[in-house]
Amino acid sequence: MHILQKTLCLLLVSALALSAGKPNSKSNLYITQGRTDKTEDNRIILAGPGSSVTFSYKGSQCTINAQSLNNYNQYDYIAIEVDGKYMGKEKVNTKPGNVSINIPSGENDIHKVTVYKATEAGNGSIIFSGAEGNIVKTKKEKGKKKIEFIGDSITCGMGNETEEVPCGTGEWFDQHNAYFAYGPVTSRTLNADFVLSSVSGIGIYRNWNDEHEKEKIMPDVYENIYLNNSDKTVPYKFGFNPDITCIALGTNDFSDGDGKKERLPFNTDKYVKSYVNFIKTVYSHSPNTQIVLLTSPMVKGEKAKIFANCLKRVQAAYKDDKKHKPVQVFEFSDITPHGCGYHPDIKDHQEMANELAPFLKSLLNE
Repeated sequence: MHILQKTLCLLLVSALALSAGKPNSKSNLYITQGRTDKTEDNRIILAGPGSSVTFSYKGSQCTINAQSLNNYNQYDYIAIEVDGKYMGKEKVNTKPGNVSINIPSGENDIHKVTVYKATEAGNGSIIFSGAEGNIVKTKKEKGKKKIEFIGDSITCGMGNETEEVPCGTGEWFDQHNAYFAYGPVTSRTLNADFVLSSVSGIGIYRNWNDEHEKEKIMPDVYENIYLNNSDKTVPYKFGFNPDITCIALGTNDFSDGDGKKERLPFNTDKYVKSYVNFIKTVYSHSPNTQIVLLTSPMVKGEKAKIFANCLKRVQAAYKDDKKHKPVQVFEFSDITPHGCGYHPDIKDHQEMANELAPFLKSLLNE
């Protein structure tokens, strides 16, 4: 249901020109999380799925200035949270504009707003040029745990939101909402901060419909803020330092592709070797992280057995590693996906989070 019908806030899209606005001169008032970058004039770029900017304001109204750099010259989506409550998802156009948030009268208090990139890196970035209103400093929560989720379209939240725009209608990303992917949902359950490093169709040694011939795999793009879905190649600074790193790669490696392009049989040795080497890359940036290898609820039958065995081989490759915490494997239960394109919907993601959260909590409590 739309924001206007179900939330405390009223969101209106208006036609103020971003280009006429001033660059963000109060960047210290904005807290970023996830794969973000900055423009030359200090505006915030939300690059990766689920990347976010948080700020606080006092009063009854503020205005968010945002513009989409959609790669298809269409639009993008942001998800908005106010005072810890989900307000809804809004379109952000490629033409300069803003989104106004009006808090009803009688609530002239300090409000905390977080703006998330609902779509993924492949859609293009979103520029956040600051907020207008009585912006005040946000109190940072101390001691929060941190979790990184590395994965594919499932981790991105692709095809999960089907109520407003049904499957098969609109654009392929209209049903996309990273806010409700299992990673962010799990993180909110655990009161943890999160980063998504995920790309639709990507794998650990080959992609959904490519044998690593024309397309880059996750080990190729992981160290770039933009996950190679931009003309920019900007090294990711990896300052997040997650307590746990969940890796969910394999659904696309096991895929049969589109059935038209030649697809080689799944190669267990290539999969394991690439995975083992990728973990070395993860450790090089986050040496103290606890790595958890995730199976996929979308991979079933004999493939699921091979998948689990491969992950156990990867785990065994690090059994004598004394420098890092023991690699863990977590197996999801089978889920019949109800989202678009054989992807989980919001309820399916919630089920995944319900399974994963207790396991991660036990590791965090250690």
